[in-house]
Amino acid sequence: MKEFLVCYILDNDIKREKMIKEFDALKAEVVHELLEKINTNRFFLSKGEQGDFLVNSSLVRYIRVTEK
Repeated sequence: MKEFLVCYILDNDIKREKMIKEFDALKAEVVHELLEKINTNRFFLSKGEQGDFLVNSSLVRYIRVTEK
């Protein structure tokens, strides 16, 4: 399993989330999946180290995905 760290930069906050994907998953696939989630949902649930948080997709300004 591969672990990715996702950083959402919002208008007034920064949220981080760890995602675990299959071993052969690529960073570009994760970014594409996140962009689809943001484009199709007005709000989405993200699981961070401090717990779950609801993200308003209209506030997302930048997404960074890194492999761990």
